[in-house]
This record gives sequence, structure tokens and C-alpha cells, in this order.
Amino acid sequence: MNAKDNAIAVVTGAGSGIGRAVAVELLRAGWSVALAGRRVETLEETAALASEGTHEGPTGGPSGGAAGGATGGATGSAALAVRTDVSRPEDVAALFAATVERFGRVDLLFNNAGTFGPGGVPVEELPYEAWRHVVDTNLNGAFLCAQAAYRQMKEQDPQGGRIINNGSISAHTPRPLSVAYTATKHALTGLTKSLSLDGRPYGIAVGQIDIGNAATDMTSRMQTGALQANGEIAPEPVMDVADVARTVRHMAELPLEANVQFATVLATAMPYVGRG
Repeated sequence: MNAKDNAIAVVTGAGSGIGRAVAVELLRAGWSVALAGRRVETLEETAALASEGTHEGPTGGPSGGAAGGATGGATGSAALAVRTDVSRPEDVAALFAATVERFGRVDLLFNNAGTFGPGGVPVEELPYEAWRHVVDTNLNGAFLCAQAAYRQMKEQDPQGGRIINNGSISAHTPRPLSVAYTATKHALTGLTKSLSLDGRPYGIAVGQIDIGNAATDMTSRMQTGALQANGEIAPEPVMDVADVARTVRHMAELPLEANVQFATVLATAMPYVGRG
């Protein structure tokens, strides 16, 4: 799917971090994008970044230009901001209904919304409410959005589309004291595989990008010191979130006959291989 085809994307968690970077990358490449997130004002800032040609700073905010009510990036693209809590089925249904009403179809879902939850909490002290919040956002929310995208992609004409789930390095190897986040990211891998298999008859390609230490608000603490498996606190390198966005766009713009099933993009020197 190429931008010249007037492609339509839904990006969840588009108000900050990786979601914002991917949405901006797609808009600048000519995609029309439904921006989903809990706060409409941050979604509008994302759209403004694309249209003003500014870049996101390392902590998720604009590094130049003023945020405003911009509607797109490249000529022919358009942005639609939709307030969405992905853990609420009615919000997800409204998101996809608004997208189809505005743009007519859905070619791509970047299933990105997520939360780490309370960090550094031992298993025996983790409140059930905190566990449930992470599961509802990272796993249930991803399922609800994938299900809604799948329904639309199956019924639309031309049939088909692509879903890219945002996994994590933690879908492979956990960090200390991250049981809720790690469990949901491992589960997301199973969701990706099952959706990929079930989508074949309908031209629905499903893949996953596993990201390590992209420079966003969520990883800002990594540069000052993160708990390691041996109990030490050590700073970790990060990478430009724009490199993640370019990788997602490459995955998104492949023809539906080709699919990146799993991609791992990480800061080159971060402790992943051999972690623990």
C-alpha cells in the first residue's frame, strides 16, 4: 500500500511518543490518518507537527513551531482526531465508525496504545487494579482495535488491509519488576500470530514491531539509570523515535502480498541480547 493510493490509517496512542512519531511520518508521506488517544488537544498537536514540518523532541513534545488545529501533512493527506479509550469497546467502535465515515475505509491499523504501569513494584505488592489497568490497555485494547479493524477490512471493497501491533523487547525478555507489562507484551505476540493466520483468506496482513529504548517520555528514565537483572542501576542508550516511525512506514507500505511478520528495532548498544 503506497501513499499515492490515498491510503487510510488508524494510529492509537497518537498523542505522544511512538504513536505521534508514526502518525507524523505517515501524514508527511501522504497518508490520511485517524489519530486516536485520550486527549484531543495532544492529537491536534500531532496533526500540527505534520503540517508545520517540525520534529518531535526526545521527550515527545514539539521541538519547533506552534501546535494548533492542523489537518494534515503532505498534499492529499488529512488528519482526524478522535478521543478514544481503547479499553472501552464503545470508544473503539466510535473510532472506526468515525474513520470510515470520514475516509471511507481502513488500510492500516497501527495498534500502539499502551502503558508500562507502575514500575519497580514487586509481584507480591502489585495491586490488582494496577495489573488490570495494564491488561485492559495493552491487551484488551489491542484486541478491540484489531477486531474492529479486521471487521472493516474484511467487508470493505477492495478487501483487506494491514495491522501492525506495537510489541516490545519485553515481548521476548523481561525487565526486572515488570510482570504486568511483560505478560501483556508476550500475549500480544500470540494475538499477532493468531490474527495473521486468520486474516490470510481476506487479504489482512498482520505483523508486529518490537521496539527497544526509543527516545520518548516512557523511556526517559533509561538515560539516567534503569534497574538491571543483576540489581545494579545503569544508564542505557536510546535511539531516535523517528527511526521507529520509518520502520513502521516501510512495513505499512509493502504490498499486501508481502508482510514483515516480526521486526525488532532497538538502540544498538542497549542490554537486550544477553539481558539477565
